[in-house]
Amino acid sequence: MLAITETAATAIKSLTATHEQPDEAGIRIAARETADVDTPDSLKLSVVDGPAEDDQVVEEHGAHVFLEPHAASYLDDKLLDASIDDQQVRFAVTDQR
Repeated sequence: MLAITETAATAIKSLTATHEQPDEAGIRIAARETADVDTPDSLKLSVVDGPAEDDQVVEEHGAHVFLEPHAASYLDDKLLDASIDDQQVRFAVTDQR
């Protein structure tokens, strides 16, 4: 299952703080419809109010990540991290150690 660092969780909570129900909101990672999910370039991230019906839900450090089934398969053994510079957030996916 995807693991989430504390830094990524902080970034996610910051991104979802302005939603109507910030405790339910999170980021959704999905495979692009026209791409093969074997590469990270084929994933897209969006801030959403909650999971889609078939999403896998990952909750860690108080943050929610919703994974579309194809993305969940690719991210099964990965770590989601983030770097925060000024007002910009960059997410990175790496192998779990």
